[in-house]
Amino acid sequence: MSERLFPAEFVLPGHPDKLCDAIADALVVEAVRREAKALVGVEVAVHRDRVFVTGRIGCEGAQDIDVAGIVREVYRSAGYGDAWSPTPAALRIDTDLCLGPLLEGEAEFRVVSDDQVICVGYAVDRPETNWLPVEQWLVARLARRLYALRDEQPELGLGPDGKVLVMVAEDAQGWALERCSCSLQQHAGADGVALHRAARLLVENELARMTGELRGLSAAMPGELLVNGAGDFEFGGPEGDNGLSGKKLVMDAYGPRVPIGGGAWSGKDFYKADRSGAIHARRLAKLMVVTGLAPEAVVTLALAPGDREPRVLRVDGSPGGMAATRRCQSLLRGGLAHGGERWSGDPALVEIARWGHFGNSRAKWEDLGRL
Repeated sequence: MSERLFPAEFVLPGHPDKLCDAIADALVVEAVRREAKALVGVEVAVHRDRVFVTGRIGCEGAQDIDVAGIVREVYRSAGYGDAWSPTPAALRIDTDLCLGPLLEGEAEFRVVSDDQVICVGYAVDRPETNWLPVEQWLVARLARRLYALRDEQPELGLGPDGKVLVMVAEDAQGWALERCSCSLQQHAGADGVALHRAARLLVENELARMTGELRGLSAAMPGELLVNGAGDFEFGGPEGDNGLSGKKLVMDAYGPRVPIGGGAWSGKDFYKADRSGAIHARRLAKLMVVTGLAPEAVVTLALAPGDREPRVLRVDGSPGGMAATRRCQSLLRGGLAHGGERWSGDPALVEIARWGHFGNSRAKWEDLGRL
């Protein structure tokens, strides 16, 4: 088997797109707290000190939701305020939201798809990576550790924004990190040399840990390690770029090795077809791998308006084909009613929006113990 290179990227919670995803899902959490079958479909955009929130929230007390307070808290928890702008208190927040209770009969209709969607689920027989591609698991781990440097080494003067890009080589013997680029927001007067040293040591230590977890992963440092390769990176976050919810769909899922469906997840409640369907597709692919029916599975589902259950269109990777898929699907409850009832109300949803839907084994839908 010849060597192949697989890229993956991750961004930190202060990145403008991730601010938007976190705000959108914080609104989902608040709406579902007020009413279990809350209907939420919101989008968020940010630029400089401006925040735009649009869409619909239908639930009891929707008009009383403190949208501005939620937005400011997401900025604060990402790391903005004091040393980093925009400060939460100074944000200018504009909304165009349809707020109000669910319409008559609408709660009962939540179990029926009101939209169309194609969903792709993936899993590979590699529990050490939470059944994800190695490059996606690796880049997410590095991103979490680099973000933690802000608190662990405050003298570095790091901000909330940042990006990580990796290239992982794969061959018959295993995997090796070939290239790594870290772009980390840092005050202009801070020590860039110290940052490079800290990032290099972090990558070295984290590779050593991951090598102990995943057999076949090389502990060798990449031949190229860039830290702020484009120069000083002081102006980041919404002051450096605009942001929009739903722009990091590939990062939210499985990385660029795996195709994705068409619908964003953050900002939508769990009765929504694209969010509920994506989770069911992941669980179906994972069940096929865990039960030994496939070493790697890609499951494609679809829901059309009026559907209550997803339809399996295709499965790749299973010698048993559709017959094996149907056996697994018979064990999983996959209707919109089940998705909405089972996955709604998780207070960790904001962190899931920041760090990916399938990269955290503690996410409720990753547990196959109760099918």
